[in-house]
Amino acid sequence: MIRLFIIVSLFAGGALAAAEPLIVSAQEVPEPTFRNHVQSVLTKSGCNMGACHGAASGKNGFYLSLRGYNDEADWVAITRNAGGRRIMPTDPGRSLLLLKATGTVPHKGGKRFEVGSPEYTTLANWIAAGASAPQNSDPRLTQLEVLPAHARLPAGATKQLQVRAHFSDGRVEDVTRWAKYSSANETVANVGDTGEVKVVGFGEAGVTAWYLSQIAVGFITSPYTNEIPADTFAHLPVRNFIDEQVNAKLQELNLPPSPKTGDAEFLRRAYLDTIGVLPTPDEVRRFLRSSDPQNQNPKSELERRDALIERLLNRPEFVDYWAYKWSDLLLVNSSKLRPAAARAYYAWIRQQVEANRPWNELVRDLVTARGSTFENGAGNFFLLHDDPRGMAETATQAFMGMSVGCAKCHNHPSEKWTNDDYFALANLFSRVRMKNAAGDGERILVGASDGELVQPRTGKPQRPRPLTGVALDFDAVADRRAHLADWLVSPENPYFARSIVNRLWANFYGVGLVEKVDDLRVSNPASNEALLAAAADFLIAQRFDLKALMREILRSETYQRSSQALPNNAADTRFYARYYPRRLMAEVILDAYSQVTGVPTEFKRSTGNGDTFQFAYPSGTRALQLPDSQVASYFLESFGKPDRIQTCECERTAEPSVAQVLHIANGATLNIKLSAKECRASRLLEENVAADRVIEEAYLSALSRYPTDAEKSRLAKLLADAPTAEKRAVLEDTYWALLSSKEFLFNH
Repeated sequence: MIRLFIIVSLFAGGALAAAEPLIVSAQEVPEPTFRNHVQSVLTKSGCNMGACHGAASGKNGFYLSLRGYNDEADWVAITRNAGGRRIMPTDPGRSLLLLKATGTVPHKGGKRFEVGSPEYTTLANWIAAGASAPQNSDPRLTQLEVLPAHARLPAGATKQLQVRAHFSDGRVEDVTRWAKYSSANETVANVGDTGEVKVVGFGEAGVTAWYLSQIAVGFITSPYTNEIPADTFAHLPVRNFIDEQVNAKLQELNLPPSPKTGDAEFLRRAYLDTIGVLPTPDEVRRFLRSSDPQNQNPKSELERRDALIERLLNRPEFVDYWAYKWSDLLLVNSSKLRPAAARAYYAWIRQQVEANRPWNELVRDLVTARGSTFENGAGNFFLLHDDPRGMAETATQAFMGMSVGCAKCHNHPSEKWTNDDYFALANLFSRVRMKNAAGDGERILVGASDGELVQPRTGKPQRPRPLTGVALDFDAVADRRAHLADWLVSPENPYFARSIVNRLWANFYGVGLVEKVDDLRVSNPASNEALLAAAADFLIAQRFDLKALMREILRSETYQRSSQALPNNAADTRFYARYYPRRLMAEVILDAYSQVTGVPTEFKRSTGNGDTFQFAYPSGTRALQLPDSQVASYFLESFGKPDRIQTCECERTAEPSVAQVLHIANGATLNIKLSAKECRASRLLEENVAADRVIEEAYLSALSRYPTDAEKSRLAKLLADAPTAEKRAVLEDTYWALLSSKEFLFNH
């Protein structure tokens, strides 16, 4: 018999009563079980980790499943393999399992625990009791919780967490000692092996506790020590639920928000984030003129910005931009599809955006696609992932923002998904068949009445089941994918709405509520969980109309804040006290170069065979209108265009590089456009436009603002005073300076 601590009383006064003691009582419980106690000791001690016996080939002939996902196999390895020499029931202290772990005999893994420690006692008692195997009747872990769930602590403070495990027989155990811990933000809080948290910075950190097959998170909030007026948050403007939740978080963290941005900055920002193009000089003039008090019908700031938002949401460029974004996500790529199939796939995506199809309907059509992949472009989603396992992994990554790939070989190390869950999900795709058709690359998708995916660990198929859904019978005749789609797009599936909300959020705010956007998991919490939940609820209430959520985002005071940091919010990178400047997408930069100079980029489709190309796209095609990732463009490659090989936002990069610097400074892309006869600079000179007007036009087209008086007077004088033969060079240099500036290359 051993003694486990059972929690009988919780913190009084709620989650923030962090100083209240935790009252516990000791209670006798039966001898330890392999499933619930031995495995937790092996995991906590690191014995079944990837660096030790949990490695694919084990260590020194001793193999355990990674993090103890296979109880039955681990019990056999310990009690039956190697002639059963690893345990000695008649004299537990002489068991090799204990001798090596305590360093009594040489052990390459070193000492894992002391003789007489609770870990030692648990294993010794289990061995003495007969080293019983895992039983189907063993109580199962049903819930794990971290206490306090939310603590507010100053920098420098420490706090001991408590972890409770609830079992199916009603028992609750204090498993603080047996849990493994990690911090999602170590610049805010660190956590030790025993669950003691030390606050080292300001902000918020999710602290994860992992025990057996479950994960729970507690939040540590450390307010900034800013000295700000007491009424800072009392009169903040609130436009919608976004502002309510963001302002509440900022107040909790003592982070003052930046003021509202000006009209010119908002205009440029909204254009780039919503349709991926710059406003023209005339559009800038009209928008700024609408606020002029001298105007006969001046509009309020709210009216003119709301009207602009509606225009952007209905522009044809909106379709270009979002069709391109979803083509990134859905991997429209003719290196994996034949060109005609890739065009059909892109055309289908574009039609969905143009029709403003609700996201749940679009995804349902993708997951359940049938028929010709030319006539129904959605079917090409299957051609890219024609294996049930690949489909399972891609569907969860694209539409729930999380990876289940680790569970293909073992239970997921940082999520609750098991190897059984993985193969049950993948088996939903096991009855899709493809037939050849007449077209080059055309396939016909049909359903089959039989076929199962065998799980290697068991040699048997798992009953087909969505991750948290209901399992189907093997003999069910309906299309299994329809059952998956019902679960996937259901409002009750929390992952689906949260994932697409997070993707939209990252597009408009620069930083996702969960970072990275493809990494939604319990152990990677959102920077504002209440906001993510509210946004997901809003989208569900709007029947997954993405434009409805975009509209709320663009209208929010949060989105319309200045990107200029205040002394008291400069350290904020996650809580939206200001708008975060970020470098433009490669395609947006290239299109903007074409727009500002008036010289279009010529695109050719790459065959992947060096310098040979199949065909050129029509003149005037913008980068955001390209239907395929296979395009020959050194500029796009250098500036991080994704190859669309894997469903991961990580394929696109905004990281700076020497190649980018050199290409902007002296590369062909910008120099050819500036020196072209049809360049806007040439036309302005040929039309003999006044120097100050030329400078104004350059600023409006490149930066979407009027030049300051100092900028205009200085540059206009340089241009006016230049000899006739050098005016073109002076103006080219002026445009180059603007188009290579941070103000141009970044959205702000």
